[in-house]
Amino acid sequence: MDIMNLASGLIANKLGVDQDTISGAMNGLIGDGDQFDLGSLVSNLQSGDLGDIAASWLGDGENASISTDQIQNLMGGDKISAAAAQLGTSEGSLLETLQEALPQLVDQSSSGGSLLDSVGGIGGLASMAKKFL
Repeated sequence: MDIMNLASGLIANKLGVDQDTISGAMNGLIGDGDQFDLGSLVSNLQSGDLGDIAASWLGDGENASISTDQIQNLMGGDKISAAAAQLGTSEGSLLETLQEALPQLVDQSSSGGSLLDSVGGIGGLASMAKKFL
């Protein structure tokens, strides 16, 4: 499964923006600017006060909701502003879109609570872990 295509599709439908533009904005929001990194998003949720939300998105049950304020705090206001400008939308509209899309994205990208397949198996997980060392 191509996570970026899934993310782009979810957000494109909501904002009415082409998928190429969304890909660039998402790389800046959820990643290091060059590569989309859903694992880091989940890690940031878990290391903050949002571990229960992350667990619900990874699990097979109902997804817990996240507020737009929590998303802005998680990603940073500067990244939200830059992405909204890149997408030609308001920060509020982007935050509302992410509020709806992020739980679906993590849920659909994980199988039985694991993002292992989505990050490229063990090799991808090892690569992701190097970022924390």
